[in-house]
Amino acid sequence: MKLKPWFAIALAAAVLAAGCSTLPRCGKLAPRQGDEIVAAGQFFHTGTRVVLWLDPGGYDGYRVERRFAPIEKSDWSNSCAEVRTLKTPNRYGLRNAALTPAQIEAVRGGGWDLPLLQNVVDQFVLHFDVCGTSRTCFKVLQDERDLSVHFLLDLDGTIYQTLDLKERAWHATTSNDRSVGVEIANIGAYPADGEKPFAQWYQTNAAGRVFITVPKRFGDGGIRTTNFTARPARNAPVRGTIQGQDLVQYDYTPEQYAALTQLTATLCKVFPKLKCRYPVDADGKLIPYKLPDAALKNYQGVIGHYHIQTNKVDPGPALDWERVIGGARKILDSENSTSFPAHGAEQLLKRRGDTGQRGAPAAVTN
Repeated sequence: MKLKPWFAIALAAAVLAAGCSTLPRCGKLAPRQGDEIVAAGQFFHTGTRVVLWLDPGGYDGYRVERRFAPIEKSDWSNSCAEVRTLKTPNRYGLRNAALTPAQIEAVRGGGWDLPLLQNVVDQFVLHFDVCGTSRTCFKVLQDERDLSVHFLLDLDGTIYQTLDLKERAWHATTSNDRSVGVEIANIGAYPADGEKPFAQWYQTNAAGRVFITVPKRFGDGGIRTTNFTARPARNAPVRGTIQGQDLVQYDYTPEQYAALTQLTATLCKVFPKLKCRYPVDADGKLIPYKLPDAALKNYQGVIGHYHIQTNKVDPGPALDWERVIGGARKILDSENSTSFPAHGAEQLLKRRGDTGQRGAPAAVTN
């Protein structure tokens, strides 16, 4: 049967209208929850506060200029003249070690798809920053050295993402091509019988409780949480052996442990080859030294900087690996029947009773 012209037009209009009704209106804001990380241009919820390089107060690893220099002196020509340690305007590169020439050509402009990135990333490297706060850490990486890292984890548990995870950050030498890295704010570990800067950073109140004081030379420290007092998870310094050295270190804050646990679970969910585990020996005990080259090459999971390089001891003897990995495993077990939602989905946060907006953070003064 031949349709009359007016009926055909009406039918086509109805079909078009039905299809368009499922799409967002042009110019409609797509709000984020404030807990997302970015991998290959896609957003994934973590359940903890994340500040992206895209956000106000974020730290942008893509910028060429120095972030904390006077603006008239921050451009690359002035920066490379004034800071001799800066050799290249880019502090990151291309993950190309495991790619074919055709794949390199396809992604060289940044055009990664998630499945390809998932096939490349299989390690999550933990560092302490020896800077004490994330703001100072980013200043050292961006303004003073040709280095970068995907995440910074501040004393109050705020996570800063500086680059899309598709980028090859410069933080862990031979593992850079395959890894994601995080710098955790902590002044670091030091020889037990040597000098330590602890007196500048750690004080004890009348009740005998240790708390962290950011030295005055760092200003307010850039901590986002209003009136936040940082305290190590364990009151006394932790002593242990890394790379055969007897070291002492104050523990990370409970807020850092909580955020790191959520981030670890998220990364292990997003990247199937990244196993939720840490390096252990035949007895199941943490390996406190660099892995043999063959073992490192085959290792897939969460790993310390000292497992990669013999001249590194971070994240130090204080890190409670089981607290992080055990906690992340519990999260993954509870989510084993549900994929982590990408951008726009709210199910995960609603299921946890969390809106991603737990209190208004203080503005960062840079």
